[in-house]
Formats: sequence, structure tokens, C-alpha cells
Amino acid sequence: MIYLDYQATTPLAPEAREAMLRWLEGPEGTGFGNPHSAHRMGRSASAAVETARERVAALLPKGGRVVFTSGATEALNTALRGTRGDVLTFATEHAAVLDCAKAVEAAGRGFTVLPVERDGRADLAALRDAIGPGTGLVAAMAINNEIGTRHPLPEIARIAREAGALVLVDGVQAYGRVPLTGLDADFIAISAHKIHGPKGIGALWVRDGVEPDPLMFGGGQEAHLRSGTLSPALCAGLGAAAQIAEERMTADAEHVEALWARARELFADWTLNGSATERWHGNLNLRREGLDVARLMSDCRTVMFSAGSACASGSGRPSHVLTAIGLTQREARASIRLGFGRYTSRDEIERAARAIIEAAGGQWP
Repeated sequence: MIYLDYQATTPLAPEAREAMLRWLEGPEGTGFGNPHSAHRMGRSASAAVETARERVAALLPKGGRVVFTSGATEALNTALRGTRGDVLTFATEHAAVLDCAKAVEAAGRGFTVLPVERDGRADLAALRDAIGPGTGLVAAMAINNEIGTRHPLPEIARIAREAGALVLVDGVQAYGRVPLTGLDADFIAISAHKIHGPKGIGALWVRDGVEPDPLMFGGGQEAHLRSGTLSPALCAGLGAAAQIAEERMTADAEHVEALWARARELFADWTLNGSATERWHGNLNLRREGLDVARLMSDCRTVMFSAGSACASGSGRPSHVLTAIGLTQREARASIRLGFGRYTSRDEIERAARAIIEAAGGQWP
């Protein structure tokens, strides 16, 4: 098996696995304590959670707090639904943002989806035209999960600030891969399993002084914003993954650049979807005229890649991201996404490319 679907999820890092095991059982079976209990086991588990929180925060701006969540979807929903005023966002955002429209509108707030440019970057002119005194929040991805395009976040934040609006950044595909410590935002959502951590945990970074309303009510364990018992194991796994991502960020980026360069050589006659320059190079979204993606995936069963976003796979609909950048339904359905990263080898890229190119009826270079 060759795994090339890093935007959907990433392989669990050995360091994250080891960090989790201690808090699943621990020495003499004492690592399962509730981190909100006052006794010795609870305090030990709580210390593990706080250590993880510090590791996660090290990759985010100063002047904010990290609130653990069940994942980025909950984090995004918390920011979108827990704030005031109208919401502005973009047509290529994740469903976790776009599908909040009904809930936001049910609260009497506006929810406007703005267009993007042909390369997938935010249409800043449209944002300037749409924003106004009633705008409470502008939501934008750092790196798109389907086409890898980077939004112009500094410009988006500047426009939002001029109108007095808060800024929510979907940092899922960027966290641990590119620096975010200088980001001008009020909220940043992240997910553990996109940086070689476990599934089922993420976090919302909240700027100091910003107080969104909670989605759930109960004990208010997480800064009175999120109720529920935390899993020390999941927190520790995310913390370890964040620490390794910080230590390896430069090396990982260099490795991805080398893989990107080789993949682009091998797929030289395929058309790139999204920006050719403003993008994360671990995401290669391509199309080929007349390509039957369903048949291609059947013929290349040992290569794990995507025909679009894994979150919407099986719907039968063309990718909303690809149609938003102007592709026809036929072009969108003739597109594939290859995602690679830390544990992908050059040999795997070459073997996968050969299998895909030959199955697609092309000539191997």
C-alpha cells in the first residue's frame, strides 16, 4: 500500500503513540485517572493535559489560550456559532464552516459566502464590498484541504480589522506545517490527526479578551467554554505530535519540497488545480482531460489517493472547491488529489505515479 491522502488524515507518529499509551493505562494501571479529579491520579492526569496544552500553544500566537475540543469541526462551530454579528466566509471553505450557515441564520445573523479567484485565493474585492458595521466574524482557511491554495490571510485580517470584525482561521492544513505564531486572528482551529496525532481531538485557540458562547453546557471544564471530561491520552497524543512538528518543521518542509518537485516532473502533462505559487506543496491536485477517476481508483487499489475531499467522498457530487474556482463538472470529475508528507518516500511517489499514469492511459516518462 502507498498512502497519498495526507489531507484526509496522517499516519500516527510513533512519539504520539507512546505518549498516549501511558495515559491509557500507565504504570501499574494508574494512568486512567480523570484529569478533573482532585486526588493524586487526577492531578497527575491534569498535569499531562497542561503539558500537552503548552506544546500545542507553542505553535500558535502569544496572547491566547488553547481550548481542547473533539476536533476542528467542533472548534470551528464554537467560533462561528458562539460569536455575534454577521459571518463572511469563502466558497472554498470546509463543510464545517459552510454548513454552519443554517445555525447562524437561525440565530438572526447573516451568513454570506464570497467568491474566490481562479487560483482559489480569496476575492479581496468581494470581501471589501460585503463587509460592513454588521459583520461580526470573517472566516478563512490558511491552506485549502482540497487544492492546497493559501488564502492571503494578512490582507483578509486587515480588511476585517478595519470593519471591527473578528477573524477565524481554519488552520487544520497549516498547523505544524507552516509558521502560525505571527498570525493575526481571534480564533484558530486545529486537528490532531492532520499532524500525525490521534483522531478525536483538536483545539481552538482563542485570543485573550475574546469570549465566545459555549456550544455545550455542563462542568465547563475547558475554560468555561467547553464542557466534558478530557481524555489525557488524546491530549498527550496531540501534544507529542505538536512537539515533533515544531522540531521537524524545517526538515519536513524540505522533504515535502523534494517530493513535490519529483511529482511535478512525473505529472508534467497533467493540469494543476489551484495556485501554482501560493500553495502548500504537500497537496498536488491534478486533472487530465477525459479521466475516469472512479475507474482509475479501481485500477490503482494499492495507491491511497482521493478524488476530492475525504469529508465529502461518496456524495457523487463534484467538489465544491473545484467548481468554485471555475472548473466545469466534467473537469472537476477528472481531478485527483495526491497528499504526501513526513513518512512518504521518493520511491513511493514514483511507484504511485507510474501506476496512476499507466492506468490513466498515459506514457511513463
